[in-house]
Amino acid sequence: MIPEIKDLPYMERLHQLNLWTLEERRTRTDLIEVYKIIHGLTTVKCKSFLNFKIIPKHEAIRIVSTGIRISIFFTERIINIWNSLDERTVTASTLNCFKRNLEYLRNSTKIGLIWTDVARP
Repeated sequence: MIPEIKDLPYMERLHQLNLWTLEERRTRTDLIEVYKIIHGLTTVKCKSFLNFKIIPKHEAIRIVSTGIRISIFFTERIINIWNSLDERTVTASTLNCFKRNLEYLRNSTKIGLIWTDVARP
């Protein structure tokens, strides 16, 4: 442990070290997985997990509810968060670009990648 921060509260230590909270890491991992599914970078078949709606004005892909209850552990918790992402992030051309955009979003907002209010259906 770093002696200078050992007495600081958890959130302050994270801030000092520029680390992600556990909730942010889970959200980030979920979003990366959705990106991989959409772009065929994983063995998971897109149609078995997600339904999409392409919004012509922005050409952005948005996820709509699947109605499949078995997927509640993943898709139900990520739909609103994915749909709240900006167009630049959603339409990123590569996985690394997508990750950089997530990092930018996290750093440019005070709420980070928690989006608690957004995540509620």
